[in-house]
Amino acid sequence: MSGAVGRVRQGWRLALRLPDLPRLRGQRRAASPLAILFCLLALAACDLPRTAPAQGTVLRDSRGEARDVMVVPVTRGSAGHIAQWPAGLVDAPPVWPPAGPGAPGPVIRPGDRLDIAVWDNEPNSLLTAEGQKVVDIGGVSVNAEGSVFLPYLEEIDLGGLSLKTARERLQSRMAAAFGAGQVQLDIAPGRGNMVDVVGGVVRAGSHPLPDGGLTALNLIALSGGPAPGLANPQLRVLRGGQRYGIALARLYDAPGLDATLRAGDRVVLEEDSRHFIALGASGQQDLIPFGRERLSALEAVSMIGGVEGARGSPRGVLILRAYPESAVDPSGVRGPDRAHVVFTLDLSGTDGLFAARGLAIQPGDLLMVTESPANSLRAVLALVAQGLGVAGRLD
Repeated sequence: MSGAVGRVRQGWRLALRLPDLPRLRGQRRAASPLAILFCLLALAACDLPRTAPAQGTVLRDSRGEARDVMVVPVTRGSAGHIAQWPAGLVDAPPVWPPAGPGAPGPVIRPGDRLDIAVWDNEPNSLLTAEGQKVVDIGGVSVNAEGSVFLPYLEEIDLGGLSLKTARERLQSRMAAAFGAGQVQLDIAPGRGNMVDVVGGVVRAGSHPLPDGGLTALNLIALSGGPAPGLANPQLRVLRGGQRYGIALARLYDAPGLDATLRAGDRVVLEEDSRHFIALGASGQQDLIPFGRERLSALEAVSMIGGVEGARGSPRGVLILRAYPESAVDPSGVRGPDRAHVVFTLDLSGTDGLFAARGLAIQPGDLLMVTESPANSLRAVLALVAQGLGVAGRLD
């Protein structure tokens, strides 16, 4: 502001030093049209103070052959075409495993404990004493190789077998060694037959896999649901070095995506970390979290408090987005013709409003509300008025 006033003062001094001014000595100096012209020229040469950039300032790099920015007006006709372009320069969302049929039952894994009961009705049984019908062998541990040790039977490999197949194998070995006996087998799952919920729920912990398996939504329900205050929870499954993910709300809407968990899976619910940036003449200037799975441009403008009063221009709402070079299409059909794109929105009419509903915000987008031209005019008039006041005091 002080620089602008200084140039105004210089303009007035130059105007008042013209050759015809000596005849005015002793009289009060009046503002002449030429002096006002000098003032306006000085104002035009100065950088007016702004609370937000003007649209022309932001878009000046989009003109000419050497431009490195593509400008795309968003209309109802173009919004659908833009939606077919590749994603912007953001991390690819994690994939989600396909839903499949439930497991027929748990399989025996290292760390499980087996309870074995051998029934024998033979009067001269080698297994049972007189009057005894059953022998209980409880708490038999499955070792790291997946086998168990039983007296007289030595090591028996049961790792990876279902309870039915393991029972049949034990019974076959029993019959070969003792000539009779029926085997009953139960399993107490160990760490290898559990899934862990490590965070983002009311009750974190480990859960054994039941007969028929356990789906992701089943597990969240067993854990008490999402932790309070978790915005747009994202479900993440860590499995064998691979990371899978999906929005919990999407699972609720499409239960057919509810995948069956596997032994050893680690599950966590985490808050949606996606955000966009709000700047300019809006009600809020900050990093704004998405808070929902899909966010339209119109919703984003609403979240930041809209266009602020007389400062902002509803015709000058911009969305700045960076694309990877692999998404660039010189024809501008299958993708943008430049890696940096500015989408322009005119929210002063119905076409622009409906178009803003159809344009999806992507993580990392910059939402800029530019300054209204009327605001710049008011600034010029305020400086002129201040300049006239300064000149009136010059002798």
